[in-house]
Amino acid sequence: MKAFSMTDVGRKREINQDYVYISTGPIGNIPNLLVVADGMGGHKAGDFASKYTVEVLCEELKNSLEDGPEALIRKAVQTANHKLIEAASRDIKLEGMGTTLVVATIIEHTLYFANVGDSRLYVIGKEIRQLSRDHSLVEEMVRLGGIKAEEARNHPDKNIITRAIGGKEDVEIDFFEYRLHKGDVILMCTDGLSNMVEDAELFRIVKSRRDVVDGVEQLINRANENGGRDNIGVVLAEPFAGEVEVSV
Repeated sequence: MKAFSMTDVGRKREINQDYVYISTGPIGNIPNLLVVADGMGGHKAGDFASKYTVEVLCEELKNSLEDGPEALIRKAVQTANHKLIEAASRDIKLEGMGTTLVVATIIEHTLYFANVGDSRLYVIGKEIRQLSRDHSLVEEMVRLGGIKAEEARNHPDKNIITRAIGGKEDVEIDFFEYRLHKGDVILMCTDGLSNMVEDAELFRIVKSRRDVVDGVEQLINRANENGGRDNIGVVLAEPFAGEVEVSV
């Protein structure tokens, strides 16, 4: 697997509250790990929340005795949630902080991932598919038929999320499995990218990239060219890069 990650403060914000992490090698019983987190809170609280959550997640995965990707990831996310709430209770400056989270691992040809909040995971092959589910007020309105999907993109309440790490003790975690195919590329990002660049443009950039580094840089540049209204966090991974094909 080849993967690259980067964050950018964007053109409107002074503090970068996005945090990304990749490991193409094992962390405990997880063979590889891709993570995106978008922090929220007062001055400095959001960047603490995203970084601390990912650090706790990685430490928990490293030492976990759980078996199987879903049990491993769920337990690690739950632990990170509890510890973030504890950290907020000890420091008034961190009160009310939280973060979105997308956590993924690839085992053989299957992608396993969890998400909380509105940061996204896409798989890009012959088309672009958003596999994660946005936990946002506007997405709930779309599901209930209150507004149309095309209205959601520019809705004034688009940034109100309904789930976050650090929000409450019994955080609800969505978990997914997806069978990958040769040539598929995984894109994970915060809303600083997905709100600024249409899916069709994400697809075009990823398909035309020279490599994962070039792809991430192009995506961030395009988000900034379109206004850069938020921090931008991006992970791009080629699950099957470097595999040797065997002729039978």
